[in-house]
Amino acid sequence: MNCFECNQRGRAVAAVAVCSVCGAGVCATHVRPEAKQVREPANPGKVIHDRSARQLTCPTCREAEEAV
Repeated sequence: MNCFECNQRGRAVAAVAVCSVCGAGVCATHVRPEAKQVREPANPGKVIHDRSARQLTCPTCREAEEAV
């Protein structure tokens, strides 16, 4: 799979990740990693997990998330 962003610019660069929002393949240059707190019931009475999760997004989805 190639990077969607690079493909739009006429280049073929291998994707290293998949955007967790839209599913587009993204290369190391275009991937946007972010640590996210996981909030869901894990143990009785506990809502926030101790470890952060990793969320990988493409530039378009990251920009849309930041605009909210």
